[in-house]
Amino acid sequence: MERYKIRRTYFNFERFPTRTIKSGLTLEEAKAHCSDPETSSRTCTKAEGKRRTKERGMWFDAFERE
Repeated sequence: MERYKIRRTYFNFERFPTRTIKSGLTLEEAKAHCSDPETSSRTCTKAEGKRRTKERGMWFDAFERE
């Protein structure tokens, strides 16, 4: 069975490199994670996401095969 990982990417990638935040997920789990509005600076509404955006700039989560 193929597994997937979630990678967080910042638009300011020179200062904040892309990093893996979850791994070992099924395709369905990875898609569900990335469908959540809290996984992008443009759509997040919770304090944690807004804080991250303020500190690091625009960002988003995406999945890729491990």
